[in-house]
Amino acid sequence: MGFFDFGLPPIVVGEADRHDLVVLALGGVNHSADEADDLLYELDRARVISDRLLPHDVVRMGSAAVASIDGGEPQILRLAFPGENPPNSISIFSAFGTAILGLRAGQTMKWTNRNGKAHEVVVHSVRNEEHV
Repeated sequence: MGFFDFGLPPIVVGEADRHDLVVLALGGVNHSADEADDLLYELDRARVISDRLLPHDVVRMGSAAVASIDGGEPQILRLAFPGENPPNSISIFSAFGTAILGLRAGQTMKWTNRNGKAHEVVVHSVRNEEHV
């Protein structure tokens, strides 16, 4: 993901996702050190709350988010662990996967990657079937 220099939106993450993602990032399998660093950075700045108190419109693992990437048309992105392949899946270790974690409907994340290219993802809506 790289350098976040546009001002960061507040994010919230459930306790279980935070635990699982820290273990995954520190495990070093199926991702690069830079991808792990980016995810750990986001987890560190997140407000961590009890899973049962997590608002229904927060992007978490398994969420289906309707989002626009770099000004493109809205698309469904399902946040997934490495090796999972649900329809429209996006890995938590991808720049956009890490960027949407913890966002709520209506929030935007902007950042500059390690190569100096600016990116933006806008979350329009979030569906969490198992949490409804």
